[in-house]
Amino acid sequence: MLSPVRPRPKFHYGWIVAGVTFVTLLAAAGARATPGVILLPFGNEFQWSRTKVASIVSINIFLYGLVGPFAAALYQRFGLRRTMLAAVLLLGIGYSLSTVATQYWHFVVLWGGVVGLGSGMAATVLGAAVVNRWFTARRGLVMGVLTASTATGQLIFLPSLAKAVELHGWRTAMWIVAGATAVVAPLIWRLMRDNPADVGQRRYGDPEEESAESGGATKTATAANPAVLAIRTLGEAMRVRDFWLLAGSFFVCGASTNGLVGTHLIAAAFDCGIPEVRAASLLAMMGLFDLVGTTASGWLSDRYNCRYLLFGYYGFRGLSLLFLPQALVGSAAGLGLFAVFYGLDWIATVPPTVRLTADVFGREKAGIVFGWVVASHQVGAAFATSAAGALRTEFGSYTLAFVGAGALCLMAAFAVLPIARSRMATPVPA
Repeated sequence: MLSPVRPRPKFHYGWIVAGVTFVTLLAAAGARATPGVILLPFGNEFQWSRTKVASIVSINIFLYGLVGPFAAALYQRFGLRRTMLAAVLLLGIGYSLSTVATQYWHFVVLWGGVVGLGSGMAATVLGAAVVNRWFTARRGLVMGVLTASTATGQLIFLPSLAKAVELHGWRTAMWIVAGATAVVAPLIWRLMRDNPADVGQRRYGDPEEESAESGGATKTATAANPAVLAIRTLGEAMRVRDFWLLAGSFFVCGASTNGLVGTHLIAAAFDCGIPEVRAASLLAMMGLFDLVGTTASGWLSDRYNCRYLLFGYYGFRGLSLLFLPQALVGSAAGLGLFAVFYGLDWIATVPPTVRLTADVFGREKAGIVFGWVVASHQVGAAFATSAAGALRTEFGSYTLAFVGAGALCLMAAFAVLPIARSRMATPVPA
């Protein structure tokens, strides 16, 4: 007797949403990688010091982080699609207009303000919102892939941007990034959806018997004022010890990644006689290993204790940064070794941090709380951007900046171990 034919499972639209989000984050990653490529030619044209140029980038990084929790509230108030469209439009406008800017305050407004806001609305917080809204199963893996979009953006954009700057000047890089955002915008408009309910589905991995009313397909829009919601959630989170541990460790994460290496590595390599295009290729190589490391980190965070994963990531990153000054003046093999070990956990910290945030604060609040954690990340990045530029101006070398960041990473490795020892958050004593 023939067995009954089982109907094929319906394709889940969450995978299309994840794909559109990946492409959006990839374009935004290209926008965020651009300052590291143009730092030297930009400063040379206007005869501005590293400190002055770094101050513009630090404002960009600070706003990129500050807008994160408010962006998470905007996703709830206005939906993912409209907020993502606003983000890529801000990036395109900011970089397009910067090609005709000539004064310091022009770049503060355009790079620091407009691009900073756009970047913050299309950042890691967006990935966390999509994962929590669309997925129950495979959350860590999907978050790892979305986070790896930064690495993919480096692989795609950095070498071509560096070559374009070398051949045609830094303004060409601005147009390349603006063009990328123009390509992404129609994809968001056509394919992005805000909730599983919009396509008649539940979250991926929710039980079939779960009703729409029990949460699987409910809409998550809220009429609450986004600013009030973000600040109220911060007030609640600040009473929890684990929030400070998450935010503090992510401050170090930002200081040791896009604030320091992402912004200053090309300039530091140039100081040691390494051409800019070769240094940009080094960052791209790090992006390749980060693509592997961050995706693997998402897979691991679904299966293993995230505290121990973070301990290993921060520890290896700290040791890599302590080794970097020697690698810059040594053989090419030394820089290659740094690129491998540092690249593997460049942003591998994100999936376990997102998972721990959801474990401590619950899925409903996790997006906004993680937004504030990312804000701490970008405060650390802005601090490191300005501090490294000042140290280079004062001492003629980035050695102190790299060693200091390495030491901070080793301290963060031990600071993350007490996070979420139980699934119930522990309030901070009065």
